[in-house]
Amino acid sequence: MNPSMALRIPRRLFHADAEGWKAVLKRVFLAPDPGRARLRSAVRAVLGIGLAVVVCALAGHSLVGAVTGGLAALLALFTVTDATVRGQAVTTVLLPLVGLPVLAAAAELHDHPVARDLTFLAVVGAGVYARRWGPRGHSLGVFAFMTFFVAQFLHATPGQLPELYAAVLLSLLTASTVRFGLWCYERRLPPAPVPAPPGGSGLARVTTRQAIQATAGAGFALVVGQLVSGQRWYWAVGATWWIFVNTTSRGETLVRGFRRVLGTVIGIGLGLLVAVPLDGAPVPTAALLAVCVFGIFYTAAVSYTWMMLSVTVLAELLYGLLGVLDPALLALRLAETGVGALGAVLAVLFVLPVTTHTVTDAWIQRALRCVHRATAEAAARLAGDESADPAARVAELEQLLGRVRLAVAPLVHPLHPIPARKRRARHVLALLDDCAREIRGLVTVAADPVASHDARLAAACWRVEAAVEALTDGTAITVPAARPTESDPALAHLHGLERALAELAQPLRAPSGSPLVGA
Repeated sequence: MNPSMALRIPRRLFHADAEGWKAVLKRVFLAPDPGRARLRSAVRAVLGIGLAVVVCALAGHSLVGAVTGGLAALLALFTVTDATVRGQAVTTVLLPLVGLPVLAAAAELHDHPVARDLTFLAVVGAGVYARRWGPRGHSLGVFAFMTFFVAQFLHATPGQLPELYAAVLLSLLTASTVRFGLWCYERRLPPAPVPAPPGGSGLARVTTRQAIQATAGAGFALVVGQLVSGQRWYWAVGATWWIFVNTTSRGETLVRGFRRVLGTVIGIGLGLLVAVPLDGAPVPTAALLAVCVFGIFYTAAVSYTWMMLSVTVLAELLYGLLGVLDPALLALRLAETGVGALGAVLAVLFVLPVTTHTVTDAWIQRALRCVHRATAEAAARLAGDESADPAARVAELEQLLGRVRLAVAPLVHPLHPIPARKRRARHVLALLDDCAREIRGLVTVAADPVASHDARLAAACWRVEAAVEALTDGTAITVPAARPTESDPALAHLHGLERALAELAQPLRAPSGSPLVGA
């Protein structure tokens, strides 16, 4: 494959994703980073994973052991997202209890393809289903899947298990020392609420439907992936798995699949220019691996395409260290990624599909109720209630709006075929951002000990609560008349919030009364 040709492909595709080069670059490098959380997370990851690999090397582990340890440390730092430091520590302790038995099964079944494949599919289904138990279930599910995946990646055998066990435990201990000892910046921050996935029971539960979808999609990827390559088939299963992670609806999964393929294509182009010529040279490869780790953690929250670019280059560099990297291998990775993406697409379209409307409506409703609670807490604080904590509601609202943006992403994607629906979705996002801005301003005012206790605040808060109730139960809502500029900052924010909520009624409902995605 000609490297210059490989780079011309992603340029055309890249313009089809997001809003083009400038918007994507702005979103990645100029996106808000409150408290520099993304930057600190990325730097800490480089430190924790780098130390884990060094410790494994000093302990006498082989290259395979060091790679296994490094990947275990990466997963521990990346996937553990409990709201409290104590919760993160408990989840980290549980990781080897899930991962080591899976690693043993993968190694023992290496020479028994049918049993290995069925076990892998069972791990896929169980890993997705575990999301019903929130962040901890999600972390353990991801770690179990990736442990099986790494065993295929490294062709682990039973004889290597003692070394791999030791590498995993040593690396988790090292990464935990960095995360909870040397650099535990979360202790100085309030717990970050993590929205739980939509509930329900039986097949009405989203996580149940997704577990079935993921297993079906992975089964397709496994069979077709083995037809493409008997050695690297697991890439296809991995692509299907990661497309399902952190998505809920059919639309979210389709967009994520597109972006995974796009990031892989760009990463392969970079690999042809960088990783292949390096040919596993230790020092420059180690430096670039650190850059890739930083890129994964820094871009994950703002651009899945860029994260996948970093993941792809990291995998190429690891294959360079293992001495098997060449252009043909990169072409095979692209083919297997395409197979995995196709498996995910077929599964979400034809196996118990979860509509974009169902998920979008649920997250918007939860965000609006959070606006209601934040307003009530701020009003209570302004009225003199020292126990009221509106700041916590602001953090919760930010998390929920992140989920809304993810759910609405299919509707605002440039490839969405209905311009009117795209405009409505963008209008909703803009108005929700207005609500968040007014809430942040209101909370800032409420935190001031000398803030006004104007009696008009109660009436304004009541109108905001009424507007939220009207939006969530479908009753009529009236846009308030324009008011003169308000000198009281709290009232000004409440009036702005009231107007934004009233204006949300139009884009959230089609003329027939249907919801955002229903027309």
